Amino acid sequence: MNKKEKDIALFVAFCIEEYGAAKQMTGQQTIDRFSQYGVIDYLCKCFEPLHTQSRQWLVAEIDEFIEDRKNPLAELI
Repeated sequence: MNKKEKDIALFVAFCIEEYGAAKQMTGQQTIDRFSQYGVIDYLCKCFEPLHTQSRQWLVAEIDEFIEDRKNPLAELI
């Protein structure tokens, strides 16, 4: 695993911990939600801009990402 891959893994772990704490979820519940909505792939693909943001902003961004995945037709209206 190279340095960037390690940085991304640490960032994803940070997001799981912070989101779980903010939503009062266990680690497993958070991972399940992230898996259901593709959050981990999003965090990995968009690591460069996302890792520079605050934890509060990241939690809000993940919430928005999940809501967009729950109702994909909402963007079309």
